[in-house]
Amino acid sequence: MSLFNRFLIIAVLLPAWVSAQVTISGKVTDGKKRAVAGANISIKDSYDGAVTKADGTFSFQVTPAGEQTLIATMTGYQPLEMKINTAASQQLDIVLKNAARDLKLVTIAAGSFEASDEKKNTVLKPLDIVTTAGAGADIVNAIKTLPGTQQTNDREGLFVRGGTGYETQTVIDGMLVRNPFSSGAPDMPGRGRFSPFLFKGTTFSSGGYSAQYGQGLSSALILESTDLPTRSSSSLGVSVIGVSGGLETLSKDKKTSYGVEADYTNLAPYFNVIKPKQEVNLGPEIIGTSANFRRKISKTGMLKFYGYANRSNMGFDYKSLEYPGSTESYQVRNHNIYTNLTYKENLGSGWKLYAGASFSTNTDKIKTDTIPKNPTETNIGVRSDLTQTKLMLTKGLGNFSALRLGAEYQYAVERSAFNQYSLNYVDNYAAGFAEADVYFTPALAGRFGGRTEYSSVLGKVNFAPRASLAYKVGYNGQVSLAYGDYYQKPEPQYLRFDRGLDYMKATHYIASYQLLSNYYTFRTEVFYKQYKNLVKTVPDYNNNGDGFAKGIELFWRDRKTVKNMDYWVSYSYLDTKRDYLNYPYRVQPDFAANHTASIVAKYFVTKIQTNFGLTYSFASGRPYYNPNQPADKFMTDKTINYNSVGASVSYLTSIRKAFTILVLQVTNVFNQQQVFGYRYSSDGLRRNEIVPNVPRFIFVGMFMNFGTDRRQDVINNL
Repeated sequence: MSLFNRFLIIAVLLPAWVSAQVTISGKVTDGKKRAVAGANISIKDSYDGAVTKADGTFSFQVTPAGEQTLIATMTGYQPLEMKINTAASQQLDIVLKNAARDLKLVTIAAGSFEASDEKKNTVLKPLDIVTTAGAGADIVNAIKTLPGTQQTNDREGLFVRGGTGYETQTVIDGMLVRNPFSSGAPDMPGRGRFSPFLFKGTTFSSGGYSAQYGQGLSSALILESTDLPTRSSSSLGVSVIGVSGGLETLSKDKKTSYGVEADYTNLAPYFNVIKPKQEVNLGPEIIGTSANFRRKISKTGMLKFYGYANRSNMGFDYKSLEYPGSTESYQVRNHNIYTNLTYKENLGSGWKLYAGASFSTNTDKIKTDTIPKNPTETNIGVRSDLTQTKLMLTKGLGNFSALRLGAEYQYAVERSAFNQYSLNYVDNYAAGFAEADVYFTPALAGRFGGRTEYSSVLGKVNFAPRASLAYKVGYNGQVSLAYGDYYQKPEPQYLRFDRGLDYMKATHYIASYQLLSNYYTFRTEVFYKQYKNLVKTVPDYNNNGDGFAKGIELFWRDRKTVKNMDYWVSYSYLDTKRDYLNYPYRVQPDFAANHTASIVAKYFVTKIQTNFGLTYSFASGRPYYNPNQPADKFMTDKTINYNSVGASVSYLTSIRKAFTILVLQVTNVFNQQQVFGYRYSSDGLRRNEIVPNVPRFIFVGMFMNFGTDRRQDVINNL
């Protein structure tokens, strides 16, 4: 993932400064002569523009260039384009027409937070997801500021509403991503593999999601990649942890584009200055490259390709719990490739076609040993290959309703080796789904469907019905209900040993209320989730596990109260227990906290072209296993509360014709103690805290872009 792509997006939160001589001003109203505040006014194919004030007025400067196209856009209104002459100052009266689909129709949103620049039920925009201080421009870390998520920074994955990281699936353009996180070391999280610049839309569904997607008990992170870029550009980045570069080219007819990126990250020099908790014995080093291709086949057809490959080396030495005075070593070498090809086309008569194919492969080579007492070297190899195909037809029914019919096939090969022993299996997975969005009235809509799946390694078929209802309350509010059954195969490490296992199952019940306006968002949701057939590992592998999760969540966002400030607050209460793996009975699992909360604030200082960001995250203590406790006190001990403050400062300038961003980011600013759990020796006499390997991370970087000025994004986001 390009370092430039990780941090350039921060700059879009900086105010615009453009040198010009001609003033374009005016007022925007609707069909009833009412002022429209917050509308985006800009010159097409440029970065000149403004946002209308509370009285609908706007004003900005442009360089004289003769006839240009002015664009006016606003959520809930039809976009408007008009020709103007920028050779002289202009005073314009602009009238926007209501978009009935956006303003009058209810949206189906139970369980989902959608980030999109186009849809009315947006809670966060794509810019918001990747510009959160302390998140490091990682999509999953930014999602963790939303309700329903856990601050599990000691392990890989996105943990949602009492579910494990394995229970959340990541989807790009409709295709499953088998290994969305980079491989990490024990008690260290893996970072998401994908650049935030890749996506124009993100839907985080914490439950009750569409029948289009399966094999996720708890949630789905659904990503939609960008289409054709607006112009060609190139980039270069240098930071304290590496270098990066990229090229994006758009054809003259604006129907074809391709892009390539490469980056090199090496944390060894940084760790020589800022010592980590565990001593480095390999890397950490990542070499990555990616490529994309977009082709507009017809007026309505689009072909997309995205692929990336990277390799990483990482290793640390740990103080041995079993052998005091000795050291245990862990090293992992990872190779990962992912490719995705999709095609969309309107077939006529209300029919739309979607077709997709993907291939991915991931290999981990792990080496562990104990030095110097009783030297024992262990070599572990794990390889996962996944080939997928998917086909979906959508039929428009009337003005707004639609029917979706689809099928998908996956061919998975799982290989593993433990020293000289190996355990492999192959799974042929097939699924079909049907789903309809039905608008009974503009204020009442429902989504009804089902999904059936077959797995050859399990030798079983399932059927999962799903339904949602949404009713509009007033002009900006709505209530929603959702129900659904969700199935998932057990994790590969269990299927390797026992092919007689069954699907795990979760049933979701969700009720939500949402109030969404131009400047404010309020959302509250209650949920209940019932687990069945969870995997147990004692006395042998079986599906006798079960559990539940229930809770309430709140979200508030305010973009108006304080000038030039945007903030949101989220809170979650979770009550969950499960009996799975080697648990003797139902208890709160070690990855779940009862209370979590986040506050994210962004403040823009126009005069110095600088953005200041602050993020505070909280989680109550999580349970951990203490072998010294009696059996009836299993998992009753808890860690201290989790507290973290992240801060960022970004300054925009220009070096010749290159737009340059200087970035400073700091995680855990106040160096607060964070304990995620404890590791005990086999006799229970010694223990180590599970803590961040680097309690506070300081990032400094400079990123340059040639050909694309993202300052207009600021105007659209203020």
